[in-house]
Amino acid sequence: MRTGRINRKTHETDIAVEVNLDGTGAFSVSTGIGFLDHMIEQFSRHSLVDIACTIKGDLHVDQHHTTEDSAIAIGQAIDQALGDKAGIGRYGSAYSPMDETLARVALDISGRPYLVWHAKFTQERLGEMDTELFEHWFHSIAHAAGITLHIELLYGQNNHHICEAIYKGFARAMRAAVTLDPRKGGAIPSTKGQLGG
Repeated sequence: MRTGRINRKTHETDIAVEVNLDGTGAFSVSTGIGFLDHMIEQFSRHSLVDIACTIKGDLHVDQHHTTEDSAIAIGQAIDQALGDKAGIGRYGSAYSPMDETLARVALDISGRPYLVWHAKFTQERLGEMDTELFEHWFHSIAHAAGITLHIELLYGQNNHHICEAIYKGFARAMRAAVTLDPRKGGAIPSTKGQLGG
């Protein structure tokens, strides 16, 4: 099984993350931010990547460090689990509808991190979470995991639906990208013979 484990401790956060790319979507998530837990759980369930994630962060300051570091640690664990990326699908995309909302996510596990974000929220918070932090979460995970990631809200009104559609779309795109393709015979999916750099 392709697994990754990251333990990361700073003056701002203390994080333990484990992922299994060949899992069933099992999760155990505790960040101290309820809505962030919910979104990471959605990512796990719909990507079929098992995630165990425990964070103790400086929430008495604000949510920024906890949100950012959760994405960094999960991204690093995914990158670790992917190894040399031999045999993976590499690319993934998904349209993700949720009631009146439709999001589109496309990604390439390229080793060249980049985020294109075209989504807006019309309220400052979902639950207790600052909505401005969602873009930063995706920026952080893209950079930590070496993903070229494009996220676009095509339309939608309900902010909860918008956020959930984006996370589920990301999950489905990642599921396709990390899946091993037997037709590739274990080859690295690049004519260069390596991904990144």
